[in-house]
Amino acid sequence: MPVPAPARHPAHDALLTRWTDLLTSARAATAPCPVPYGEDLLARWAEPQRRYHTTDHLLAVLDRVDELLPHVQAPDPAAIRLAAWFHDAVYLPDRSTNEERSARLAERALTEAAVPARRVTETARLVRLTTDHDPAEGDTNGKVLCDADLAVLAGSPEDYGAYAAAVREEYGFVPDDAFREGRATVLRQLLGLSRLFRTPIGHDRWEAAARHNLATELELLSA
Repeated sequence: MPVPAPARHPAHDALLTRWTDLLTSARAATAPCPVPYGEDLLARWAEPQRRYHTTDHLLAVLDRVDELLPHVQAPDPAAIRLAAWFHDAVYLPDRSTNEERSARLAERALTEAAVPARRVTETARLVRLTTDHDPAEGDTNGKVLCDADLAVLAGSPEDYGAYAAAVREEYGFVPDDAFREGRATVLRQLLGLSRLFRTPIGHDRWEAAARHNLATELELLSA
């Protein structure tokens, strides 16, 4: 029997409209239809191996970008939003090259879609920046994207618990002891940063809650 196609995300049509509006505004007037590019991206975000890096994560990052942008002077808001769409477009939990492959996908797709070369280059740079979430001091575009991507760390205890559980499920192929050790290392690295959130508004809204959540998860892993 044929395998049934996965159900479409409830926000699929709204996201496709957001993508179409974004790509249309980010490029020349005469260009390929934006819809196939959006459908390809949404199909990627809905792949079955994903548990945290899903369409819900894409939607959350896009919403956080929109939340942050009115409070900063970002040189290229369109590049930030494009990078949000592409930042985990290629995602396999057992690979360490996801960001690089996502950046290369952005370079190919956006060039074909007639986005100006400078904006394509900036979008790909921002995607690569999500490897370590460490934007330079003057990199406002990078600060916005990285803060939006990390905002999940500042969720309510229930939301953070769901996030942590989804991450564990995504790495279900890793034995428990190895996962706890690796996850604890990641948490310690995050807690060792002088700032998790680099925009003033992100720091004010999310820093304290995120640090509390990270410390609580680390304590539970160490119990």
